[in-house]
Amino acid sequence: MSKGLTGKRVAIGASRKTDEISTLIKKQGGDPIVRSLQGTVFLAEEEVGRNLNKIVKEGTDWAIFTTGIGIETLLDIAGKLGVKQQFITIIQQAKIASRGYKTLSTLKKLGIYPAAQDEDGTTSSLIKSLEKFDLTGKRVMVQLHGEKAPSLINFLEEKGADITLILPYQHIPPAEETVATLCGELLEEKLHAICFTTAIQVRSLFNFAREKDCVDSLLTSFNRHILAVAVGKVTAEALREEGVEKMLVPEHERMGAMIMELSQYYCNHHE
Repeated sequence: MSKGLTGKRVAIGASRKTDEISTLIKKQGGDPIVRSLQGTVFLAEEEVGRNLNKIVKEGTDWAIFTTGIGIETLLDIAGKLGVKQQFITIIQQAKIASRGYKTLSTLKKLGIYPAAQDEDGTTSSLIKSLEKFDLTGKRVMVQLHGEKAPSLINFLEEKGADITLILPYQHIPPAEETVATLCGELLEEKLHAICFTTAIQVRSLFNFAREKDCVDSLLTSFNRHILAVAVGKVTAEALREEGVEKMLVPEHERMGAMIMELSQYYCNHHE
């Protein structure tokens, strides 16, 4: 069987497992180029502690959870602050919205069943399930993971909610030189494809393009010449929100499946 990535330059936006992804690309005959669009992650414990204390003191009408690990981290921090039980009681009494199956199973362990939840792991599906609720003047706690969810926050603001954001994990942005280099390669069409493994990588690239006023040119590159590859639904949703129309998303949300699908795509398209 011919190797689908022969002669193809494939950029990798990830910061983790880049060696493994590079090896998979090489096995398919491709030339991997690591352009990490993700900085390091740190636990913003102090800031989260302040917000948790506020929630414990004042209560909340709604709590929106977007990741399972995020909930577990909040419970850990609440435990260190000696307010774990109070926090659990408050979220048990509040209305809950949940995104993602891991989040749902973490909540169920606490005996909490959401009033609103997504159908497919995406933020837009979660928003749809919240549309029917009146959130005017309601206190809404939102747990995010590493990145602000602009579409969710805008939706809550339009609904008139009083929002408290809790981001247990925060991202230090990637090195600007890396993003600048990648942006140049995309605009000059020096790449055939780029693999994104998280929504944060998509945001890093487009935030930079907005600063440099080259979003339209970047979208032209993507929609005409360069194939955007997303590891899964949430990453694909971020690409769509930024205006990328043409993309490849594997059925199985795995790095290996992503590279095999890309290789298969080129076998079928002979570009």
